[in-house]
Amino acid sequence: MRITRREFCQRSATLALATALLTTTALPPFVTQAMADSVPEIELMKPDALPDMSMGNDKASVTVIEYASMTCPHCAHFQETTFPELKKRYIDTGKVRYIFREFPLDALAAAAFMLARCAGEKDSSRYFALIDTMFRQQRTWAIERPIPPMMAIAKQAGFSEQSFNACLANQKMLDGIESIRQRAVDKFRVQSTPTFFINGTAYPGALEIDEFSKLIDAQLKT
Repeated sequence: MRITRREFCQRSATLALATALLTTTALPPFVTQAMADSVPEIELMKPDALPDMSMGNDKASVTVIEYASMTCPHCAHFQETTFPELKKRYIDTGKVRYIFREFPLDALAAAAFMLARCAGEKDSSRYFALIDTMFRQQRTWAIERPIPPMMAIAKQAGFSEQSFNACLANQKMLDGIESIRQRAVDKFRVQSTPTFFINGTAYPGALEIDEFSKLIDAQLKT
């Protein structure tokens, strides 16, 4: 999963974007071994290079962590079909703390995450709003020439061309996103997206709301 000029450097791309995407180190391959059934919560919740993006009650008895990639169609499907009901039933009611962690499967997904991080730098609701928009419009920008549609979506979120370029030139942020992904691979054996951890137990795949309800309700009872 090496970030290459062929993947992202287009005639319409800015120099800042090309620099940001081409100077990063290669993304290492996934570890091909069985996923751990559970991870100690103290390890799962340790701070990483970037702060966690979360919503819901920080003191909720159930914590759901999602590892996702912006170019993953299964993640987009989950966001559109299951997450709204999960949010309504459990996050908005204070029963669940939900944490979204970046797990880019390619450099384009990393770029989309960078834009979301920049948007939500002072207000996490703007981070989640742009994540939602990017997933819902995934078919428009996760294409051969992604820069124009990505910039159009970013401008709707309040970016100027200048701030768009500056965000994608932020090597420290790109390194932070890669740190989150790499720790998930090395420490938690995440191999696919989406992967969920519910109070430390791993559940790979785009779970449906009924599946979530059974798992979360069982935790709430205990």
